[in-house]
Amino acid sequence: MPLLAAMVVLVLAAATSRTLPHGALVDLSHPYDATTIYWPTESGFKLEKEHDGPTEQGFYYRANRFFSAEHGGTHIDAPAHFAEKGRTVDAIPLEQLVGEAVAIDVSRKCLADRDYRISLDDLKAWEKAHQEIPKHAIVLLRTGFAKYWPDRKQYLGTDERGPDAVKHLHFPGLDRAAAAWLIAEREVNAVGIDTASIDHGQSVKFETHVELMTHDVPALENLTNLERLPPTGLTVVALPMKIAGGSGAPVRAIAIIQNK
Repeated sequence: MPLLAAMVVLVLAAATSRTLPHGALVDLSHPYDATTIYWPTESGFKLEKEHDGPTEQGFYYRANRFFSAEHGGTHIDAPAHFAEKGRTVDAIPLEQLVGEAVAIDVSRKCLADRDYRISLDDLKAWEKAHQEIPKHAIVLLRTGFAKYWPDRKQYLGTDERGPDAVKHLHFPGLDRAAAAWLIAEREVNAVGIDTASIDHGQSVKFETHVELMTHDVPALENLTNLERLPPTGLTVVALPMKIAGGSGAPVRAIAIIQNK
């Protein structure tokens, strides 16, 4: 394991009072740049150069400023995003952001139907093929849409911008009833997806967001590289920028594929 990766594992293990497994690391986050996809009502990511070059004192110095909405790129929706009394980003327990995970591949159905809602039947079919979703797991949902990034039209269903563009969004999401089952029957710590929203693009009531977040379950959105993950034998580390009072934040998420 590279030295930096080993240091990350050791620091996280100390922070969460648990020992993380050794294994291959998979980056689940898109980089932030001018092509990063945001909701049509947001302006996107901007990097402003402050200094890049030699200084009068003779040393090289580089520094930038960045500007971003909370919800864009690979990010977390804190429960406070859709629940008045939900936890803000800084209040989410680390135990919900670091832990055992499963990767559920529903890409065949999602790529065949841009408006597909991942159902309870899909979750039960996965369990029949693999295992029961562990209690307090992080559930990652693979729709296959990450392959379209950063093509806004392919990824979102439209490349229009502004409030009127929202009604033209077409991408898969998680059905509310399936979310309710994950909460009640599997007591999940978090849910993640490789689309722009845990709700499907045509949603107007955001029922899945409401279901999850009124139960203090955060959502990870715009994930990537889920095709590199096995269904089980995973640990996920998803640490957001710790924005006090934030309803969401950029997140660097990784998966550790445990050595057999």
